[in-house]
Amino acid sequence: MRLTKSTDIALRIVMRLAVAGPANPTTREVAEVMGVQYTHAAKVVAQLQHLGVVEARRGRGGGLALTAEGRAVSVGRLMRQLEGVGDVVDCEGEVACPLSSACRLRRALRQAQEAFYASLDPLRVEDLVADPTGPVLLTLQLK
Repeated sequence: MRLTKSTDIALRIVMRLAVAGPANPTTREVAEVMGVQYTHAAKVVAQLQHLGVVEARRGRGGGLALTAEGRAVSVGRLMRQLEGVGDVVDCEGEVACPLSSACRLRRALRQAQEAFYASLDPLRVEDLVADPTGPVLLTLQLK
C-alpha cells in the first residue's frame, strides 16, 4: 500500500506542530522546515483545519497550532480521513477488470488495508513525537 503525498505532508506537519510549543509557526515556515512546497503545505493545512486537527490564525501573532483533538487523534483515524475511503486497486477504471464480478483479491486487499490502518489506531500524534523524533523535529531550522 502506498500513501498519497498529501497524507505524508499532513503527518509531517502535524508532527512538527506537536513540538512547536507556544510559538505558532506559519504555513510557510513549516513547509520550509519540513522540506515541502508551500502550495502543497497550504492545501494540506486547509484540509487539516477542515478535519479539526489544526487551527490557523492570520495576522500578527497568528500561525498554526494543533487543536486538542489534533494532539489526541488516532494516527489510523487521521490517515483514513486523509486518504479517504477507496480500494487499493481501481477495479472499475478506464478498462474494467474482467474478474470484477468474481474476484477475491479485491476483498483481500480491502481487509489488508483496514489491518494497516487498524495497526495505527492505538498510536496518537503525541506518540509519534516521543524520543528520539521530537528532539530531532526541534532541531529543524529555517534555511
